[in-house]
Amino acid sequence: MSNNGASVATEGASVQSVDRALAILESLARLGEAGVTELAAELGVHKSTAFRLAATLESHRLVEQTSDRGKYRLGVGILRLAGATTARLDIVQEARPVCRALAAATGETVNIAVLSEHSALYLDQVAGSSALQPHNWVGQHIPLHATSNGKVLLGGLDDAAVDASVGELTRYTSHTITSRAALRAELERVRADGYAVAVDELEIGLAAAAAPIRSAHGDVIASMSVSGPTFRLPEEALRAVVKQLTEAALEVSHRLGWGQR
Repeated sequence: MSNNGASVATEGASVQSVDRALAILESLARLGEAGVTELAAELGVHKSTAFRLAATLESHRLVEQTSDRGKYRLGVGILRLAGATTARLDIVQEARPVCRALAAATGETVNIAVLSEHSALYLDQVAGSSALQPHNWVGQHIPLHATSNGKVLLGGLDDAAVDASVGELTRYTSHTITSRAALRAELERVRADGYAVAVDELEIGLAAAAAPIRSAHGDVIASMSVSGPTFRLPEEALRAVVKQLTEAALEVSHRLGWGQR
């Protein structure tokens, strides 16, 4: 009983600290800059508490001290977080009409994914007419080595970055790539062909193809995929989908500035 009480108290203190740290960020956004005394007054806490919170935020570069070392302001870490969010919103916004057209043309589900540390993160999904009750993948993470989206995203990296991004090559089916050498060979094909396929690799009965979405600088920043059951996407049908898919992904890349002069 006492252990449970201590645990709840610790959790409550942690939540309070997070709340106070966010309050500091909001205060600095409103004030521009502020010293520890001013922040403590804003939060209604002791100066030592305000200092510890500010120091923690500073260690994550979310705040920084001004040149006179007396006051704090928002740091470059905020820009990094905001930039990542803005970039993802731009991708979704530019890709959405293209995804809708592709889903309508193929009748299958179209997804947009980005690299998120050691997995692929789904940002958006448009269901085609053939997908009666599609699984909603938005916000979910999927393995890189066993999916078409993951292979495309890995294909945009150099070998060192691929090794850093891919951990254990978990076997999901008998068709899953589980050796580093086989994965490297697969990624070479993806880079050469400009698209990736995955049939029965993550789940038996699931077929998918993906193509890269590039930034204005030519970097692979996202992938677009078309997926459906293998009985609707046998080899010949998948080849037809790949042509439509690569054209759609290229259109989104152009919308983001790739190939524009």
